[in-house]
Amino acid sequence: MADMTVLVADDDNAIRTVVSQALTRNGFNVRATSNAATLWSWIADGEGDLVITDVVLPDENGLDLLPRIRKIRPDLRIVVMSAQNTLLTAVKAAQRGAFEYLPKPFDLNELVGVVKKAFSQPAATPDAAKQADAEEEQLPLIGRSPAMQEIYRTLARLIATDLTVMITGESGTGKELVARALHDYGSRRSGPFIAINMAAIPRELIESELFGHERGAFTGAAQRHVGRFEQAEGGTLFLDEIGDMPIEAQTRLLRVLQEGEYTTVGGRTAIRTNVRIIAATHRNLRRLVSQGMFREDLFYRLNVVPIRLPPLRERTEDIPLLVRHFLALAQSEGLPGKRIDEQAMARLAEYRWPGNVRELENLVRRLAALYSQEVIGLDVVEAELSEAPSASAPEMAAAPREGESLGGAVERHLKDYFSAHKDRLPPPGLYDRILREVERPLLTLALSATKGNQIKAARLMGLNRNTLRKKLRELDIQVVRGVK
Repeated sequence: MADMTVLVADDDNAIRTVVSQALTRNGFNVRATSNAATLWSWIADGEGDLVITDVVLPDENGLDLLPRIRKIRPDLRIVVMSAQNTLLTAVKAAQRGAFEYLPKPFDLNELVGVVKKAFSQPAATPDAAKQADAEEEQLPLIGRSPAMQEIYRTLARLIATDLTVMITGESGTGKELVARALHDYGSRRSGPFIAINMAAIPRELIESELFGHERGAFTGAAQRHVGRFEQAEGGTLFLDEIGDMPIEAQTRLLRVLQEGEYTTVGGRTAIRTNVRIIAATHRNLRRLVSQGMFREDLFYRLNVVPIRLPPLRERTEDIPLLVRHFLALAQSEGLPGKRIDEQAMARLAEYRWPGNVRELENLVRRLAALYSQEVIGLDVVEAELSEAPSASAPEMAAAPREGESLGGAVERHLKDYFSAHKDRLPPPGLYDRILREVERPLLTLALSATKGNQIKAARLMGLNRNTLRKKLRELDIQVVRGVK
């Protein structure tokens, strides 16, 4: 890669310097500039093999350059970096043909890795890049924390695909918002978005709701019923709380995913379907699989691209932004304008938020509607939070007990596992499943402690390095160097 030249454009001299030094140390030639005009002139003259550009340049928006670059040099890879860390920025970068989007601040090793990856992959000439809407629109997701940046980057990579996505996260984290973002920004946005919550439908009616039924298919079926698959034709079907789907319906859903067709309840003719599936759950599907309560083959069909939404307590730096957003939303709906003072905002950031973003939104609306003062202080927030439930009973039951040993915790979980099957025995293979349950967190935490250094992790656990690598492959554990 010694003959490869990287063009860097950023208004910040310090960033240009450290990026140039990092790339030079890794054998790349670098040309750096602070403005878009110079970058464009280099590109137009045929210089450079890869471009790294900031969005905000003094003479032009870096994103506006992308379509022009793609037009004259469609094979030129472009990496976009930005401190405007929103979903819209990531999506615009992807839509306009960027190879990768990096939110600032980023790790230099990550940047170098992206550059190497760009040069190692064959160039692809996409169809004409779609222009993102120039007007600032209402974003479906709010937050600029590192946890949300990773979500934005994943979504930006997925918008041009029809891959099946599995969204996991606690209740109230915004799983349906992510599903809607994938639909609204993707190629199926002109089609319908149909959502169905498996936990809200009686088990005996789920198959009829999904696939429809014919007249006379069962008692009470007085006329033909159109199912959600038919309603979602050409668009997206969002299967919320997929972990609550009964086994019988799982079998029929698996056939749809495998064959691309289904039959209505009481029907005989197979119906071809053209629907993108996005599933979501707050439950641990791997555990349900090991308990025989969720089909393993269906899990892998749905879990093509997993997205984990972080709970609000893992992204507390987003709380002020979310509060301002919800206050503005309440005001636009006719409620009085309000402001949260610094002490009250700090208290909101300390709270654990068992109901996540949904709980925060409800609290903000309550503050806007019930209190007359324009500035909400600490006393009001304390009063509201003191009335909030601390934690749900299942969460309290699952918490570790004081002084409990690892063996005691495992025994307690195994008792719950056997109890879940009542009079039946668990599926065969219990020994190996339990070992995998223990191995995964052990290996993950050991790698985290050694910052991804496999030699140190193997030594820490007393394993041969090749044995460790084999286990990492078997358990599909991703290793990231330098991250703890």
